[in-house]
Amino acid sequence: MTQAFDAVAQQTLLESRAQMALELARRLGADACEVGASVDQGTGVSVREGEVTVYVGKRKGSASSTDAGEASIRAVVEKAIAIARHTGEDPASGLADAELMARELPDLDVHHPWALTTEQAIEMALACEAAGRCRPGIMSSDGASLSTGEGVRVYANSHDFLGSQRGSRHSLSCMLIAEDENGMQRDYDYTSARHPRDLLAPEKVGESAAERTLRRLGASRPATGRLPVLFDPALAGGLIGSLMGAIAGGALYRQASFLCDRLGDELFPEWFSLQERPMEIGAMASSPFDGDGVQTRDNVFIENGRLASYMLSAYSARRLGMQTTANAGGARNLRLTAPLESRDELLARMGRGVMVTELMGQGVNAVTGDYSRGAAGFWVEDGKIQHPVEEFTIAGNMEAMFKGLAAVGSDIDTRGSVHTGSWLIDEMTVAGS
Repeated sequence: MTQAFDAVAQQTLLESRAQMALELARRLGADACEVGASVDQGTGVSVREGEVTVYVGKRKGSASSTDAGEASIRAVVEKAIAIARHTGEDPASGLADAELMARELPDLDVHHPWALTTEQAIEMALACEAAGRCRPGIMSSDGASLSTGEGVRVYANSHDFLGSQRGSRHSLSCMLIAEDENGMQRDYDYTSARHPRDLLAPEKVGESAAERTLRRLGASRPATGRLPVLFDPALAGGLIGSLMGAIAGGALYRQASFLCDRLGDELFPEWFSLQERPMEIGAMASSPFDGDGVQTRDNVFIENGRLASYMLSAYSARRLGMQTTANAGGARNLRLTAPLESRDELLARMGRGVMVTELMGQGVNAVTGDYSRGAAGFWVEDGKIQHPVEEFTIAGNMEAMFKGLAAVGSDIDTRGSVHTGSWLIDEMTVAGS
């Protein structure tokens, strides 16, 4: 049995240590102070054949420790103050405004620990792998893995703000290998949730991993041309991630984004909107406060196709002469609004092109918006999937891709903090044979 983790006791301990650090920083002459602390515990099995920041004026100093003892906390605070006194002034540094601190701290139902023994975890991973390996055509396994974890995070600052949250996350995955006369292929599937009851059964994950692997056998390179591209839901979520990176304050004040000074511009079709729902009950990224202690709120980033808001922390907002959007630490629970079509409808709309289920490489240029990735997936002809394809590249520009979004699928992937279905982009360069 995994050693018992008393999340409530850990939360109480971290809160008291955070308050201790704040009081010590005040006594040592800090004008302002913020403390971040966290503790996590989990179990992971595989089968196969804390930071303190202080401000002296507008000078910032940070130091961290993995030890929550009183002597260690004192040493960390002293080090942070010493660093702050020897750094240059930064007018944008400092805590978020006191009136923005979170005052509503509801339980968002994100803590569901799993009392799972190591033996039970191994049994589930074995069942997952066995369900996949028994399929004809599957020759071996790259493994099945189960992980379960819970933790506590605390943020406090000298505005008399103290926020803490307990959370959990569980997942199970399986990767399999198949082989035919044309060679080997591998693929995987997984399930992930806050609550263990929301995980797929191990056998379902293994069976899905086998299906995904077997359907890749016999892959060839597609023809080169300008073609529609259908992104699998998980990959469409990556496109949203690229968008959010381009509207993040850090990229904007560094002039490292193709979306600088673009508020109000039309980026997507008018039927497309993208919102953030940080207070959604039980969701994967829910939190009542951001990394600055600011009260989180629903944000609309894309409204009827137009860029409605950037994603800003207190620091990046000051650098840009704007107001924080309560996004220190990123966006939380992104949800889109759009007409949804079934996979068959998307394929019929596509006609001839490629459906992409895997991407390789990091070919995204946030400054220019240029996009180029290695890919694998399926060739589509007459609105039907014909055969698997691999070893090709898809390329375009993200702004053109966003404007060329033709439809969104109803096959919503809800395993992460970004919920979206497939994306059909009207035209990209496909470089194959």
